[in-house]
Amino acid sequence: MKRIVAGVWKLIRGPLQWRILWLAHAKFMVGVTGVVRNEQGQILLLKHRMWPAERPWGLPTGYAVKGEEFPNTVVREVREETGLEVLPGRLVQVTSGYKLRMEIAYEALHVGGTLKLDGFEILEAKWFSPDGLPDGMQDSHVQLIKSGTPA
Repeated sequence: MKRIVAGVWKLIRGPLQWRILWLAHAKFMVGVTGVVRNEQGQILLLKHRMWPAERPWGLPTGYAVKGEEFPNTVVREVREETGLEVLPGRLVQVTSGYKLRMEIAYEALHVGGTLKLDGFEILEAKWFSPDGLPDGMQDSHVQLIKSGTPA
C-alpha cells in the first residue's frame, strides 16, 4: 500500500501536492512575545485592556502577519503598543499544542524611542525588576521572565 501511495504522490507533483498538504495540515496563527529588558535589566510590562481583569499585566505580544519574520514581529508590536524601539535577541521559547496557534518568545533590548501608548490596547506601561513583578500577570509570562533572568 505504501508503494502505491508513494507512486501516486510522485505522479501528482506540483500544485496538487501542495493543495493536498495544505488540506491535510493545521492552519494556525503565530503569537510572538517579547521579553524586553532595558540596560538596568528591568522588564517592560504592559497593562492590556483586552486581557482578563484579574490578569491584565504581561509582556508585549501580538500575532505575526503573513510573511513576517518573527523577530521583526517583536519590533513591530513593541513599537505599535508603546512607541519604543527594541533590538530582538535570542529565541527563548516555542510552544505548540494550542488549537489554532503556536507561541514564540524572544528576548529584546530597549534601544530608544519615546513612550507613547496605543490607548486602544494598552492602558499602562512600566519597567519592573524581575524580582518585583506586579500581581495580575500571566503565568506563562512570569515563567518567561524567570527563565531568562541572569543568575
